[in-house]
Parts: sequence; structure tokens; C-alpha cells
Amino acid sequence: MKTKSMLTLTTFGATAAVAGTALALRPWFLHWGANESENRRKWPGDELTPEPLSVAARAVTIHAPASRIWPWLLQIGQDRGGFYSYTWLENLFGARMKNANRILPHAQDRKVGDTVWMAPPERYGEKASMRIAILEPERAMVLVAPQDFETVTRTGEAPGGSWGFFLEPVDAKITRLVVRSQGPRRPRLGEKIFRTLAFDPAHFIMERRMMLGIKRRAEAAKKR
Repeated sequence: MKTKSMLTLTTFGATAAVAGTALALRPWFLHWGANESENRRKWPGDELTPEPLSVAARAVTIHAPASRIWPWLLQIGQDRGGFYSYTWLENLFGARMKNANRILPHAQDRKVGDTVWMAPPERYGEKASMRIAILEPERAMVLVAPQDFETVTRTGEAPGGSWGFFLEPVDAKITRLVVRSQGPRRPRLGEKIFRTLAFDPAHFIMERRMMLGIKRRAEAAKKR
């Protein structure tokens, strides 16, 4: 009985420590790399989810023009060029991801309404996908949950949040890649706790790797 109580206390302590760490690091990982202007600015897609649970804006400087970065964004998707993140970790969950190291000419045709797959459709169905709600060539691509896309076309709102990719030129040869995500509006308590303590930190780890992967690929293209 005493051993069981000690295990319970140990488990509780470990859980509390993990939760505390996630909360302490939250301001940093929600705004990794972004400056004050990028954090405070209104971006395309912000209007889709009024009063979101959370807003993350992350950024990285890429020594390449927007025209050279844009093709890497267009081909994101499990069935295209991948997400340029931790392939082994993605595939641990059955994503069957292959991250391209070159521009794929056949994967450059995108339009509003297209589906961006994050895993094979036969494995997770529509849950492993998002749809393009905003597409501005060499400037912005904003994704929403598939169930929200029809709502966006009818009311202009995405209750489930959004995930946006933006290119801001610094000059003719340097661009800021800003990735902005908005959490859902009015989530239930359980979802709020899960997103705050688990989803958001995990998403940061994968998204940071993706952003650095895009940077590396776009900058390497200049040297070829």
C-alpha cells in the first residue's frame, strides 16, 4: 500500500514538473524567432478565428528571395514534398513521410480549396489534413481544418483555428519566413488543457524543424 502511494506521488510529481516546464517555456516557444512587429501585426487569416485559444508567431531569416522559397511552401504535404521536419518522428506515427530535397515540378500547382495531407488518407482519413483557405503567390498560404473550410466560404470564420505561412521580403535577397498558428475558438476544458500542455509544445518542436528545413533548402538552392 505504501509503495503504491509512493508511485502515485512520484507520477503526480513528474506530471506536475512537465506541466510546469511547458508553462514556463510557453512564451518563448510561442514566439520563437519573431520580433515585436511580427508578433503584434495582423496577418492574413487572423480574421478567420476571433478570440482564439492561443496565437503563435514564429519566424526565421532566409537568405533567399521569396520567389525561391515559395515553391518549397507550395509542395508541402505528405503526398508531395513532405514537411521538412523530423521524418523518423513523423513516421513513428504512421505518416509515411518523405521529405524532398529538391523542387518537384509536378507539385507546384496549388489553389484555394486544395487539401494538404499530413498522413496517408487511408490511415487517418480527413483528420490528417487541412485545406487551403487563403493563397497569395509568393506571399501567403493559410490552412484551416477540413470541417472549417465550408464555414469559411459561408461566414468567413474558422472556429478550429488556422495555420499560416508568410513571406516578408527584407530586401531583394533576404526574406523573413513567418509561420503563424491560431488555436481554436472557445475550446472545451479538456481540449484547452491538452493543447496547452501537450499539443503546443510538440507542434513547436516539429514546426521549428520544418522552418529550419525550408531555410536550409532554399539557401542551398542558391549555391547550385
